Amino acid sequence: MKRLVKNLLNKSFDSLLLSIELFNRPSNKGRIHSVLILMDHSFEMLLKASIIHKGGKIISSKKNETIGFSACVRKSFSNDTVKFLKEDEVLTLQTINGLRDAAQHYTLNISEEHLYFQAQSGLTLFRDITIRVFNIDLKDKLPERVLPISTIPPTDINNLFINEIESVKKLIEPNKRKKSEAMERLRSIAIMENAVQGSTDQPSDHNLKKIISRINTGHNLRQLFPGVASLNFTTNGFGPSLDLRITRQEGIPVHIIDNENPNSATLAIKRVNELDYYSLGRNS
Repeated sequence: MKRLVKNLLNKSFDSLLLSIELFNRPSNKGRIHSVLILMDHSFEMLLKASIIHKGGKIISSKKNETIGFSACVRKSFSNDTVKFLKEDEVLTLQTINGLRDAAQHYTLNISEEHLYFQAQSGLTLFRDITIRVFNIDLKDKLPERVLPISTIPPTDINNLFINEIESVKKLIEPNKRKKSEAMERLRSIAIMENAVQGSTDQPSDHNLKKIISRINTGHNLRQLFPGVASLNFTTNGFGPSLDLRITRQEGIPVHIIDNENPNSATLAIKRVNELDYYSLGRNS
């Protein structure tokens, strides 16, 4: 293994360990954004180490600096020389990166169940990549006890986000005056929705206000966040050996908007160029 690869890999292990340690800390002070920032950093270092290990480059040809997180993900998924990521794994990475971006640069309120879901699925993916690329089992690098734990048992993903919507409803009840808190709570779901749709954009306050208006008019999870509603947990094992992955359901119900009666629809069709997001060629 090249020295640079080894150094990057060790940095990724260090950040992952700190992320897990902060997840399990008894104090909530700075906990959420610290967990997300360090987990995001651990993946960036892991992706860069993996790209170099598989013969790719991480130095931008136009700038004398390394490529960023999103470019690492694209190269790891679409570059024929180094490809080692699967489509559902890209979703996990972009969601963690989007949550980190909101936590580091703006505001984010994420429930304990949702944070556990992201932390456990992130740990599972980290372990998958280290085995796939380096033939290294994560348990050989970290103490077995150092895993995300939660006093709140995880539920299935649909119930998790349905409960999130119900929490937002309570925040926007008349005379509560907690609209800003509701927007912070919705931001984490909207970030995940954007990731499912292949977008790294942060949800704007304007869009979050529109979602709140739709909640007030009775829209449900599938109508508000069709991408998130199409996701599943898949789990193997239990306790400290739990593997948790994000997967897409097959055959998502789609209803085309009726222009004459927009309220009758549950999902709009968005036409995109499939090559725009994963646009790197063989030599990128």
